[in-house]
Amino acid sequence: MTGLVLAFDTSAAHCAAALISGDQVLQSTVEPMAKGQAERLLGLCQDLLAQSGVTFQDLTAIGVGIGPGNFTGIRISVSAARGLALGLGIKAVGVSAFDALQLGQPGPCACAIDARRDQVFLKIFGQTAGSDPALVEAAHLPAFEGPLIGHGGAHPVFPTAVAIARIALARHSSETLRPAPLYLRPADAAPARDSAPTILS
Repeated sequence: MTGLVLAFDTSAAHCAAALISGDQVLQSTVEPMAKGQAERLLGLCQDLLAQSGVTFQDLTAIGVGIGPGNFTGIRISVSAARGLALGLGIKAVGVSAFDALQLGQPGPCACAIDARRDQVFLKIFGQTAGSDPALVEAAHLPAFEGPLIGHGGAHPVFPTAVAIARIALARHSSETLRPAPLYLRPADAAPARDSAPTILS
């Protein structure tokens, strides 16, 4: 399959991006960062394109990580992907972190993502029971076949952004939905400490 795909992910404490042309990885990078992804993301993507001598207008599709993971990070990437796709007139394909971890695995497996608080986001591939993504206690994972990939287990076959790019390339021609965040628990938001202001008539 041919096509030039830019993919990126900020669902964890990083800014990751990759550029592929068909099966060839042209550029791939990960910059660890706890914050600042919004300011860095598009510049990082521009850097990757420039290093390969191409522009945004040359892209066939965009791949974006939709989580689960950091709420703010997911929103940053999804918004950027939607905006770029709209401006360029191409497809943006949302790819879950589970699918990125599972890519290249030869058989059944479970894919885990750090959810903090001694919990993981888990999805089991290759069996019917427990196949829906879930938030579970890291110390009490359900039974599954095959290896554990990701947090607490083996490394995935492909770096995150490269996996997202490969999946986006395979899916873009049939994709009909815009990317949307995958959240598996409510946002960590606390109510305001101060009472609401009184509105005078």
